[in-house]
Amino acid sequence: MSKSLTASKRVMKNYLSELLTDTDEIVEKPSIQQAQPVDVKPTKLKEPVAKKSLETLLSTVKAEQSVDKPVKPVAPVKTPEPVVEAITTRKSRAESEKAQVKEKSYRKGNFQAMFFDVAGLTIAVPLIELGGIHKVHKTTSLMGKPDWFKGVMLHREDKINVVDTAMWVMPEKCDEALKNSLNYQYIIMLNKSSWGLMAEHLVDTVTLSQDEVKWLDSSSKRPWLAGLVKEKMCALLDVNALIQLLDDGSGINQGE
Repeated sequence: MSKSLTASKRVMKNYLSELLTDTDEIVEKPSIQQAQPVDVKPTKLKEPVAKKSLETLLSTVKAEQSVDKPVKPVAPVKTPEPVVEAITTRKSRAESEKAQVKEKSYRKGNFQAMFFDVAGLTIAVPLIELGGIHKVHKTTSLMGKPDWFKGVMLHREDKINVVDTAMWVMPEKCDEALKNSLNYQYIIMLNKSSWGLMAEHLVDTVTLSQDEVKWLDSSSKRPWLAGLVKEKMCALLDVNALIQLLDDGSGINQGE
């Protein structure tokens, strides 16, 4: 490997932390006394887990089961009060969006996230929002699409819109040397959408506590970013926001 490519790789590893950390946002290191989940074994995210098969990772995806709660009878109201329609303002809309973020299931207690590698960067996705994992097969490119749109891949009867993750996350860093070094092997499906992110390696699934993530509830500049996993200095994706950007044909800077 050439010295220039090695230097480029080194820059890639620091790129995400530079992207996520503003001058007024200082990430505190996790406390030493922070409790670790009993059922989670320590993992080394810098090395791909070769022994874990794709089936093993997929078997960890557990669908949430809704629990029906008993409904209390409501006493009849003799005199109905007039209904007043709420006036939607920018402030109320922002508060509503913030409330929706907090309603996400992984924002309550511990949650599982899957980590994967792209061009030396580690990215995490909440396991509850993982739509599936497929092996990379032949893609068909389409005219008039952004550079990060790799093409359409057929999986059984489904058409998957494949995203070149490196080109989407760091377009200005993707020179020819980096592109030639990429070895995409997997497609990470985003929730129930037809969008899939390309990944080089599946690292592992890890249980995270709320304190291990620097949450970004009101990040208008980076809606695709749910937060930053502090210890690993890697991005935790907001899957639904990312899907919206991809549907709109927007790149990471939202102006593309």
